[in-house]
Amino acid sequence: MADVIYSSSTLPKLLSIIATQDNQITLPTCITQACFFIATAACEILILTSMSYDRYVAICRPLNYYMIMNSRLYLPMSASSWAISIVNSLMYSCFISTLSFCSSHTIDHFFCDLNALYAITTSDTRSREIIMIIGDIVLAFVPFSLTMASYVGIICSILKINSAEGRFKAFSSCTSHLTTVMLFYGPVLFLYMKPKSIDSKTQDKILSLLYVAVVPMLNPFVYTLRNKEFLGALRNMARIKITI
Repeated sequence: MADVIYSSSTLPKLLSIIATQDNQITLPTCITQACFFIATAACEILILTSMSYDRYVAICRPLNYYMIMNSRLYLPMSASSWAISIVNSLMYSCFISTLSFCSSHTIDHFFCDLNALYAITTSDTRSREIIMIIGDIVLAFVPFSLTMASYVGIICSILKINSAEGRFKAFSSCTSHLTTVMLFYGPVLFLYMKPKSIDSKTQDKILSLLYVAVVPMLNPFVYTLRNKEFLGALRNMARIKITI
């Protein structure tokens, strides 16, 4: 659901611009787009962090897995991810609605990105930028650190397994989640942590397109590749094509 809303908040407008060459967007629509984008981006991060804890418990405390990861834990984790993300996005939507746009109305991006909006406003955005940095630390850096800490524990536990088959089986249960984490965080980390000396608007847009369009599109394939029925269907299709 997060992936669908995440992509649907930006890509339809981009496709409309490409098809009609009409690149205008009203301020209420821009605020709505930013609200949904910020909410689902934060939700994606929090859900990935929750899933990393699930994998940690599965690998490091397998005998207690069903006692720990039950509905009393994973339902509040999921609900709180959405609740925190929605409150966070509504806060930023309020910030955007109070901005003044007098000198320029041209957003140098393919969607209403927060940084792009701050770049063209005539309002003083210093306090908002400080809040945005704090928000990035709380809702991006901290979850990413927790995810990495979970995988450090997972790797340490896997290395303690004696048999190579056992290590492979344990690690294979994490491959889907780990692949999704790398696909999601890779472009985002490079976009926001690269030195200013190599700053390029075109490069920023390409990287944004990767995590807005490509990553959500790949996620279903990443997760279904662990499904035995799906793999069996792929093998059957390959045999049919070879026979034909």
